[in-house]
Amino acid sequence: MKLVVVSAGLSVPSSTRLLGDRLAAATAGRVSGAVDLRVVELRDLAVEIAHNFTNGFPGRGLSAAIDDVTSADGLIVVTPVFSASYSGLFKSFFDVLDKDALAGKPVLIAATGGTGRHSLVLDHALRPLFAYLRAVVVPTGVYAASEDWGAEGLAERIERAAGELAALMPASAVPAAGPDLASAPVSAPVSGLASDPALASASAVGGAEVAVPAQPASGRADGFHVVPFEEQLAALRV
Repeated sequence: MKLVVVSAGLSVPSSTRLLGDRLAAATAGRVSGAVDLRVVELRDLAVEIAHNFTNGFPGRGLSAAIDDVTSADGLIVVTPVFSASYSGLFKSFFDVLDKDALAGKPVLIAATGGTGRHSLVLDHALRPLFAYLRAVVVPTGVYAASEDWGAEGLAERIERAAGELAALMPASAVPAAGPDLASAPVSAPVSGLASDPALASASAVGGAEVAVPAQPASGRADGFHVVPFEEQLAALRV
């Protein structure tokens, strides 16, 4: 499972990078299996990004960063707030990506700033940008002002956003507590399926019959019994 953080922080150390690291750690703790974590520091790619605009070709470092972002199973993007919006370096990196590179990709948006008054940058700037790129943006964005570090609330927002991202990463989310539907036995009689209208309708999408797991029947070694849709309807009316 590949998780990539894109950080547009400029200083060393960087609160933007720190927020990205905390989000990545929280997300990695909520997925099953090993996590291949990559961090793209845009500060180190600024010159290559500028050259890509003038000559149309990414340098070696930028090319590797683009490959990491486009192949990620989940993406965390963090920018400092400049002039009430994302930084120019942050926007320039996503400008050099192919227009379809992030289509359908789960993205967690985050930002840092000197004051809490800039928190709306998440919904007024970052969310529209990634909606335009057709990424799947998690509901919770995380903004950290200077006064938020060590204060109550930031850790909870990080955990909530990380859980939402983990749930969108393919085959990675730790299952929530509840009945294990995958291991529940499926009864062979038609009435066992048709007694739930939602299951009956979902089983007959666009066709007249479905295959229902059953006990092995005579002449069928695969253990499946084909049930005509008309019989399911009849069972519903009983």
